Amino acid sequence: MAGYDDRDGKIWMDGTLVEWRDANVHILSHALHYASSVFEGERCYDGKVFKSREHSKRLLKSGELMDMDIPYTVDQIEAAKKQVLDVNGLTNAYVRVLAFRGAGEDMGVAASRNPIRMAVTAWEWGNYYGDAKMKGAKLDIAKWKRPSPETIPVAAKAAGLYMICTMSKHAAEAKGCSDAMFLDYRGYVAEATGANIFFVKDGEVHTPLPDAILNGLTRQSVIGMLKDRQIKVHERHIMPEELEGFEQCWLTGSAAEVTPVGQIGDYHFEVGALTREMSDAYEKLVRS
Repeated sequence: MAGYDDRDGKIWMDGTLVEWRDANVHILSHALHYASSVFEGERCYDGKVFKSREHSKRLLKSGELMDMDIPYTVDQIEAAKKQVLDVNGLTNAYVRVLAFRGAGEDMGVAASRNPIRMAVTAWEWGNYYGDAKMKGAKLDIAKWKRPSPETIPVAAKAAGLYMICTMSKHAAEAKGCSDAMFLDYRGYVAEATGANIFFVKDGEVHTPLPDAILNGLTRQSVIGMLKDRQIKVHERHIMPEELEGFEQCWLTGSAAEVTPVGQIGDYHFEVGALTREMSDAYEKLVRS
């Protein structure tokens, strides 16, 4: 497969469709130096982006939290996504919307005089965790911890917040794992590098309280489906030693969808009936 910079197709940049290979930015773009960018990862199923408007609204909220006034409305972002999918002939795809501080008059920490730019891309992408979608992912436990909301805007889907995710996923893959699970700054179970996490015990579901992590849109959808089935959901602080007593585990995210987990560190989980049910139900929901 060609690198992501060397493909056919078109990318939407600042209101204009450009050739994929020409979608470039200047080396002195502020985002490249100071991580001043926010983004959304979305999936298009049979020509429809799941929770598309919710993603666009969250992008604008992330920009607001990062002191970036994104110069597009939800309707304009929606139109850009549709244009990219149509021009590239894609009906089942991953969609990435990125807003970032570009090059301008400022090149220090402050960048209020630099333009806020936006790009929309889309490409075909299979299961995020490969065959783990069927047999269960194996997770490492990251050495890094999710920081306090007093130190970062945890409700923003911001590029800089993924630095420890990249390092942790690299370390996990070096151990033969698919991903890593974070604890937060207090020592509670938090999430994976790009997905929220759920556990099952005695027919009830437990998931970390999203007070130091992103409250994912897929997470919210799955909680809604569980409650529709009259399954008790406990959103709470979870200590790592509790993992020994959980029977099942899964991850949720736009890229991850609903992926079962078979192992976290030394703890093992069955890919059980409820995990399969939620994975199948989510697949039906996104294509409904």
